Parts: sequence; C-alpha cells; structure tokens
Amino acid sequence: MKSFLSLPEYERFIYTLQEAYPAILRSTVVIIRRGQLIAEVSGELTFADDYHLIIFERLRWNTGELTIAGYSYEVLRGDEKLYWYDSQAHPNEPTLASTDPHHKHVQPDIKHHRIPAPGLSFTPPNLPFLIQEIETALLNKA
Repeated sequence: MKSFLSLPEYERFIYTLQEAYPAILRSTVVIIRRGQLIAEVSGELTFADDYHLIIFERLRWNTGELTIAGYSYEVLRGDEKLYWYDSQAHPNEPTLASTDPHHKHVQPDIKHHRIPAPGLSFTPPNLPFLIQEIETALLNKA
C-alpha cells in the first residue's frame, strides 16, 4: 500500500477500514490531533471468533509525507494476548537487526521472546498487513 501525504488522507483510510476489510466486525479506531504536526491513532478492531486488534500509532507529517513515529499493536483472542508488535529498538539483540526496530513479541514468554517483523515499517501503513494476518488466522481455523 502507498504512503499517505496528509493526515486527512490517512483519516479517510482509518474511517473506511470496515468498508475495505469486511472481516472487521467493529471499529473504535479514532485519530486525535495532538498538535500542528502530530496526531495519535488509537482504538480496537473486532473480528470474528473473538479476535481483537488493539492499535496505537503516533503520527507525524512534517517531512512532506505522513509517517508513523511509533506504534504498538496487540492481537488478542478473548482475554488471551496472542502476540504484539512494537517499534522500541533493541540494538543489543542481533536476531532483530534485520528489521530493527520493528519486531513481534510471541509465545512462549511473550514479554521477552521477540522475532523480526518484516511486514512493518514507519511508511506505508501497517494496518493492512496486521488485518491480513488476522484474516489468515481466521481462515486457518475454518
């Protein structure tokens, strides 16, 4: 997916997620401006089989294109946290160097077990990748 050049363009993308991805049953995702060049995206996407994607993104657009300055994405099934992604750098972990700072926390020991996350970046948006990941999990359950 292409990068976005403006906040209004990203807002249209966020507020039409359910139209673009029929697997989303409910969205509470909102964008809140925090200044002239900063905004935050937060909320939850609900899918079938009690899957939930909890989203937090910090956005900036002072470089001519909108970028994600930081993020956290959590995937749950019911109350169980299946995995999460974040952009906190771990420069002393050579196994994460290929996608630094993007990585995924997985079981076992979800807090400390991290793997590279080649599907994530600061541009273009990460949500299509994350939604597709959940759609694939739902299809594999069928």
